[in-house]
Amino acid sequence: MIAATVAALRFVPDAPLASAAEQPAGQWRDGVPQSDPTPTPQASPTLPPLAVAPADVRLDVDGWWSWALLDQRTGEIHGSANLAETSTTASLIKAWIAADYLRRAAEAGRTPDDYRMYQLEIMIRDSDNAVAEQLWQEIGRSAAIDRMIDICGLTDSSSTENRWSTTLLSPRDVARLGACIADGRAAGATWTDWLLTQMRTVRSPGDFGVLQAFDGDEAAGIAIKNGWVIRDEEQQWHVNCLAIGDGWTIGVMVRFPTSHDYSYGGRVCQDLAAQLRAAAATPAESAAPPDVEVDVDGTGAEAGTGAGAGRSSGQEELRAVSG
Repeated sequence: MIAATVAALRFVPDAPLASAAEQPAGQWRDGVPQSDPTPTPQASPTLPPLAVAPADVRLDVDGWWSWALLDQRTGEIHGSANLAETSTTASLIKAWIAADYLRRAAEAGRTPDDYRMYQLEIMIRDSDNAVAEQLWQEIGRSAAIDRMIDICGLTDSSSTENRWSTTLLSPRDVARLGACIADGRAAGATWTDWLLTQMRTVRSPGDFGVLQAFDGDEAAGIAIKNGWVIRDEEQQWHVNCLAIGDGWTIGVMVRFPTSHDYSYGGRVCQDLAAQLRAAAATPAESAAPPDVEVDVDGTGAEAGTGAGAGRSSGQEELRAVSG
């Protein structure tokens, strides 16, 4: 029995008693084990450049500001040193309210009627607050924010006082929320394209910020949802920008004194995006280095060249229609 077992072992490749001739080629030579040949290194595939790239962003801002850029292909996030600090979202959170409502409707086998779809459209495109409040109640208020944190993998965010406008997000969580909308986790397969279409056709006064750093067809393909509101207890504007491009998302959050109007925050978002865009350009295409300081105090801000460039509204108007 032992002899038979030994004989059997000798004919199993790599068995300890096999002869050199019985060993797989390349592993033994003259009875001595040999190392496998070192495989030829394969070059990692090079990803094509995006329209934006990380940069040493410098802005002269009268207030607090923070930003994050997410590469949807790799999940890498770049941004300011304070990209994990939070601020209130104002109307930016309406993108999640719509996504959460639509995903849950599809999961329940329900198709919203025409009037509800109209409500969702004006909440995104016109930043309608009454619709946002109605849907906020329907989707469970703070429970909806808990779902956002879970589904989108957010790490810094939280709900407050069951109010949608005071939801706290960080810029990197804003960028993650954008990726969550873009890849379908937020709204689900049925409604993602519809939601992105609404976000690509936001109307004034909410069509400011990152979008205005781009031109033509490139601008037309960027989905946005911005937020703007005066926090009376602070006497500060909270202005926020979410943008979803081809392979990238950007989150920008700004707080500044009410002595400025809301468009000041929009220029911060725009000028920051312009620096990220310049960083992605070749030297011959770049109009300015990415580390230039940009004046956004309203006296020397560059005029936007993208969709909606030059449009702005006074503080009094925006108090009434704060997003």
